[in-house]
Formats: sequence, C-alpha cells, structure tokens
Amino acid sequence: LISELKLAVPWGHIAAKAWGSHQSPPVLCLHGWLDNANSFDRIIPLLPKDFYYVAMDFGGHGLSSHYSPGFPYDHQNFVSEVRRVAAGGTVGGMFSCIFPEMVDKLVLLDSSPFILESNVEASEKPSHVVSPEEMLQGFLKNNSHVGDECAKLLLQRGTTQVATGLLLNRDRRITRPEYYFNFISRELFVHSIRKLQARVLLIKATQGYYDVRRENDANMELMLFVTNSLRSILKERFQYVQVPGNHYVHMNQPQHMAGVISSFLLSKERIRAQL
Repeated sequence: LISELKLAVPWGHIAAKAWGSHQSPPVLCLHGWLDNANSFDRIIPLLPKDFYYVAMDFGGHGLSSHYSPGFPYDHQNFVSEVRRVAAGGTVGGMFSCIFPEMVDKLVLLDSSPFILESNVEASEKPSHVVSPEEMLQGFLKNNSHVGDECAKLLLQRGTTQVATGLLLNRDRRITRPEYYFNFISRELFVHSIRKLQARVLLIKATQGYYDVRRENDANMELMLFVTNSLRSILKERFQYVQVPGNHYVHMNQPQHMAGVISSFLLSKERIRAQL
C-alpha cells in the first residue's frame, strides 16, 4: 500500500510517499541531488514488508514547496527538513552525525556521509516548457546512468503538465552544486563520523559515482579515505558491499542490492518503532 503525504512547514509543505503500516518500525528514504521520492519505487517492493518506508521530496524537489527567495538550498537545511519529517546518502549521513541518538541504521547507496571535495561546475540553464519527448531526451543526456524507464519514473514526480508541454518542478537554484553541497575537510569528516551511533551499510556500485562521473585518481583516493575512515572508527558497526551496476543501480537493477539491504534491516539490532 502506497500513500501520499503532505507535511506542513513554514515555507509551504514537504511531500512524501509511504509504504506499509505506520505502526511498523520506520525507515526514512532520502533521494539524491535533483531526484525525488520516486527513486525508491522499484526497490522498496523488494524489501521486508514489516517496516514503514517513507520517501520524502526535499524542498525544491519533486512535489515539495520551493524555498523562499534568499533562503539557501544546502544539505544542512535538508537535515532540518529530515528532523521535521522524523519528529538517512549524504543528508542521511549528516543527520545521523548531528542526531546520532535518532538513527539505529544508516544505508548509503553509492554515496558518502559527507562531501569532501570542492571542484564543481555551475549550471544556470533556465526552466522552460518542452514536449514530453524533449524532456525525456534532455534528462537522459544529463543523466547517463539512468535508463528510459527510470527516467520516466523520476520525471513523473519531477514535472508538471501545462498547456504546451512539461515543466520541471524543481527549483532552478538546486542545479548549482556550489550552492547546494556543503564541503568539509577530512579532519571534520573524521570528527563527525566519531559521533555516529548507528550501524552503517555502504553499498558501492562498481560503475558508480566515483568510477564514472569522476574523472581522476584523486577522487578514487577520496572514496578510499571515506571507507577506510568508516571501517577504522565504526569497526564491527560498518559493512561495505560492492554490487554490479551504476549510480542508479537502486532503480535500474534493484535486485542487486535488495537482498543486502533486507539482511541489514532484519539483522539483530532492529530499528526502533519510534524515532
């Protein structure tokens, strides 16, 4: 059973969708940059039925309200949104370090708990109305890891039909990485990870974010730093698994990671019924 949720916030609302009974232990599902809650439509049906899965659209994404003019989009503000919804990639990692007592388990899908690099490029393409086919082809061109069916699934929640075609729902401001991402030093990364109380599962796609979208050895070294730090600090609370696929493996081939996530969720230390 899937239900649509609309949670009031001072600037409008946060949209979300949920699977299962709200009386079951909650699992909060957090999408990546420029995506939306439909990211989890294919994998959640493959996971254990005895959890309450809630996938939210971050502000400015999907069906959620845009931020007010002058209010910045960054991961710290998204952490605040999660705190409102919870009253788990990168936002989930930050949340787990800032509110360690609220998270029992953290699953990172081809992502890091924090962003450590700062070499980004800005994009200022304006939003405009285009035909459904032009929208789909443009999306596929800018997201080489996403196939046709998964692109249509994300655009289903990420666009609005108007008289002359489709318009992207997301706020244009979130397309500028230098304003969206919070970059931190390695020292701060280690300091933050030491606050984690959760058990952490990091699933890396063999052709994922740090293999295809990044173009130099320095970024691979960065991923090694992240995994080695998590392993040395969390010890038995850290699990690292590689699965075949690209950055959108959770949508393209959800069966590759569903078993790993299911075992992690059902393992001895279960998620609390109340956050």
